[in-house]
Amino acid sequence: MKVLVTGGAGYIGSVTTEMLCDAGHEVTVFDNLERGYRAAIDSRAKFIQGDLRINTDILTAMADVKPDAVIHFAAYIEVGESMNIPIPFFENNVSGALHLLEAMVANDVKKLIFSSTCATYGTPERIPMDETLSQHPESVYGESKLMCENLFKWAKKIHGLNPVFLRYFNAAGATEKYGEAHKPETHLIPLILQVPMGQREKIFIFGDDYDTPDGTCIRDYIHIRDLAQAHILALEPEIEGAFNLGNGDGYSVKEVVEVAREVTGHPIPAMLEPRRAGDCARLVSDSAKAKDVLGWKPEYADLHSIVESAWSWHQAHPNGYED
Repeated sequence: MKVLVTGGAGYIGSVTTEMLCDAGHEVTVFDNLERGYRAAIDSRAKFIQGDLRINTDILTAMADVKPDAVIHFAAYIEVGESMNIPIPFFENNVSGALHLLEAMVANDVKKLIFSSTCATYGTPERIPMDETLSQHPESVYGESKLMCENLFKWAKKIHGLNPVFLRYFNAAGATEKYGEAHKPETHLIPLILQVPMGQREKIFIFGDDYDTPDGTCIRDYIHIRDLAQAHILALEPEIEGAFNLGNGDGYSVKEVVEVAREVTGHPIPAMLEPRRAGDCARLVSDSAKAKDVLGWKPEYADLHSIVESAWSWHQAHPNGYED
């Protein structure tokens, strides 16, 4: 298939592009490189530099590529940042999606795989979390993603769009070529690994009085390879609707730190800090629907493999893509 990947220079986009190319698809990456890296784009993919906030950029790219499908990653993703500066999140995430939709309709492109998030659910009514949960976001980031889902649902009714919503839990790990290099970094595993890399002295644990076995928050970590594979499976014409993507096994912050100590051989000092506002005690996925409908089979479900792959990549790329 001819696939247009928006945000293909970012973390998840880079690995998905790599695996699409491995699978023999013809891939074009559309990215403004604001938060992505040119070096993170697989050399087998065509690259178009453009910004979804500029509708002519994506209209021109869509007409040029004429893809069979679009995989849409391009967005701002940091929850805390979204609560401090909400307007750019709505401008980039929502108006960008609107411009993408306009370009797809204009060029009669029907298939869309949308990078959504478990943040659309807010605090879950039950654990593990399946797709029947009500969606009530508690952050601007989550709200912006839900607004995009609703845009695409209306486009399905009116224009015959075939959207798939992949609601991620915690993406982590790396391939040999591509890994996580956010500036600034806010995700737990790469932050922990900065300690043995000599880039920070210790890791902070925010709260140890949650209703969990060791008192720290529990999250569902999914290997980036497994996450990317779900996007490729979702390209099939008959696939539509929403799918949660996680391993269904939650790990606490203390457990993640301990596994990182085992993998790196470093003591990784940890300091306890007060709770952060808005952190849920547990966020764990029920991904049975993805397994049943997509035929999705995570291959790297254990936390040790996830951390080990991330550690290998960070050792090989101590400065990320700015080596």
